[in-house]
Amino acid sequence: MDKHGFHYGYVIVFCCCLIMGVIIGLVMSCAGIFYDPVSTELGVSVGSFGLYMTFVYAVSFLTLSVAGKLLDQYSARWLLTASAAVVGAVYMGMSQFDAVWHFYVAGAVIGISFSFLLYLSYPVLINRWFNTRVGFFIGFCSAASGIGGVLFNPFGGYLIEAHGWRTTYLVFGGIILLVVAPLLGLLLRNHPSDMGLKPFGEKADESAAARTGTDYAVAIRTPVFYALTVFALLMISVSTLNLFLPSYITSVGFSVEQSALVASAIMLGVTLGKVALGYVNDRSSLAGVLASTGLGILGLVLLLMGHAGMALMVVGGFLFGWAYAGVTVETALLVRIVFGAKDYSQIFSNVSIALALGGAVMAGGWGYLADVLDFKLILAAGIVLLGLSMIIGTYALRTSRPHGMPG
Repeated sequence: MDKHGFHYGYVIVFCCCLIMGVIIGLVMSCAGIFYDPVSTELGVSVGSFGLYMTFVYAVSFLTLSVAGKLLDQYSARWLLTASAAVVGAVYMGMSQFDAVWHFYVAGAVIGISFSFLLYLSYPVLINRWFNTRVGFFIGFCSAASGIGGVLFNPFGGYLIEAHGWRTTYLVFGGIILLVVAPLLGLLLRNHPSDMGLKPFGEKADESAAARTGTDYAVAIRTPVFYALTVFALLMISVSTLNLFLPSYITSVGFSVEQSALVASAIMLGVTLGKVALGYVNDRSSLAGVLASTGLGILGLVLLLMGHAGMALMVVGGFLFGWAYAGVTVETALLVRIVFGAKDYSQIFSNVSIALALGGAVMAGGWGYLADVLDFKLILAAGIVLLGLSMIIGTYALRTSRPHGMPG
């Protein structure tokens, strides 16, 4: 930290926001705008084209454990830069695809890169570079993906209308490959010690304590490790309900425009919730768990009652967004709180396997259930899953010795 109080950790935060806001914003938050034009030109169903996203999740699921080990053993700077460059190159290549299986292969390659970029980048880097305000910065970086979606969706929609989906893929890929990847290579650093620094907020006499924690080999044999894995699985399962809420809202008598308003309220809840939950967790990790799951439960209850008025639907959607926000924020912070910083990347990468698996399975699973069940029963199931998540998160905090953050 220089005499003016600037710490290079803030540059790391900027890099994490580039990853989440631009790369994840372009690839994940804007994926839906391509479904109709691409599937129409290729002559396949939207479902068949959208299956490429399942390859993204599935391959991430298969490679996350290895990715965590690689981040510990090799340069995070160059692993993340290379991953960004691969995604950019693949996206540019997608502009030339003329068969749906090409997208499936691309999804698999993106999935490998996303095991680093989407799941591990900002939790691991913030954990390395900060010893205070960890929750706030994890929430802040995670929220960048939603902001990116807000900015890039209309931009991408304009490009598709004016120049077609092929040019849009080319532009999106070019932004990632030619702008973001070089910036990451230029600015990223692995550890504060590489620059003669200590983590932000760490004092000289705190060095030993700040980097302590549970060994990876010990952590994966503890009941609380498996509890946190189940926590992650339940939370991601609930968050994927978001994909089907517009259909539910129109099914109870509201218009498509009104369902879009609720969808916007959800995204607002997600974005604000990520930052707020990070702030709350810096003061009380238990309060963070209770806020994420409790507000999510209240949101689903209001959505169940929403046929009584649009206001209930909008508020319910906003509160549900906080549970959605808790998927990444609470999971990342609980792992740090419970197991500490020592082997964080390896432990978190294994817990994150549940996020990738749950996303791959439940993104379609709820749809199949909705074909045979009243969607109100599915929302009720979401309430139950959030209740279980609350219990598991509380158990994890109460039965372990927290490391490095308030409990």
